[in-house]
Amino acid sequence: MELPAPLRQGVERLLENIPLAALKQAAKTLSDRYRAELRDGRLHMAQDAAVRAYLATRLPATYAAVRASLDALGDARPGFAPKSLLDVGAGPGTVLWATTDLWPDLEQAVLVEASAAVRKVGETLAGDAIAAQTTWLAGDATVDLADLKPADLVTCAYVLDEIVPASLPKLIDRLWQLTGDTLLVVEPGTPAGWQRILAVRGHLIEAGAHVLAPCPHQAPCPLAPPDRCHFSRRVARSRLHRLAKDADVPWEDEKFIYVAASRQPAPSHLARVIAPPKSGSGKVLLKLCETDGRAGEKLFTKRDGDAFKAARRLDWGDTLGRR
Repeated sequence: MELPAPLRQGVERLLENIPLAALKQAAKTLSDRYRAELRDGRLHMAQDAAVRAYLATRLPATYAAVRASLDALGDARPGFAPKSLLDVGAGPGTVLWATTDLWPDLEQAVLVEASAAVRKVGETLAGDAIAAQTTWLAGDATVDLADLKPADLVTCAYVLDEIVPASLPKLIDRLWQLTGDTLLVVEPGTPAGWQRILAVRGHLIEAGAHVLAPCPHQAPCPLAPPDRCHFSRRVARSRLHRLAKDADVPWEDEKFIYVAASRQPAPSHLARVIAPPKSGSGKVLLKLCETDGRAGEKLFTKRDGDAFKAARRLDWGDTLGRR
């Protein structure tokens, strides 16, 4: 997966003439903070150098994860076409770009971001490239959401890992109050990220939400550590991305986990592939999360006819019966 051309070109313009040594150091510092899930009261991207490092090394991956999550949401609710978006912890507008790429008729977007440096870059990137009427607001996700208005689609992507766990229930309550139709929360596909999504999912179900994706049911998650639910998207690395990370491979795999919940039930539920398929001669083994709340492996062989042909085309994260 790659960034939309206008976004990619905008990033390239912003990164022109940036010394490679400075970009490498900023990328390493940013990466270390993400890996440590450091909650020290400081913004991850308060300085221009950190923002540039994010654009070069993290934006493509977070965009891919958000876009894949939105695709799954759209598959679960085929008629859903939001006119308004509220994105909390917006960064440089990653969700805005992914949403307008999928739903170009989006009319309004409100983006809440604490870092002035990130907001400035986000506004520059969006410029005239985003048709929706876009408003950027300064705000902390945990304390500055009181005066916001509801939106059809509310999103919070790669934010909860920076929030003290005790603040999570109150934040999710407020996000759900602001949700006119559907809420999407995306997190890194780490064991800790999965646990945060499980907490969000349970809280939303208690509040009366309907889970759209990835779960095909409202039952407790059937997986237990060290197993976990997460997905992956392969992301193309730009030349600058490879140089900043001293990487030789022209791609990387971004692991992520998400939950999409709505005030409207999904028209139907389908089992989801929750691990990379295992293929052999005339057979494919799929690990599925089933509509009855169970999870397990299911073998398809040539004897299964059309079901085998369909299963052979499925990838990690797809739903059984839809591709």
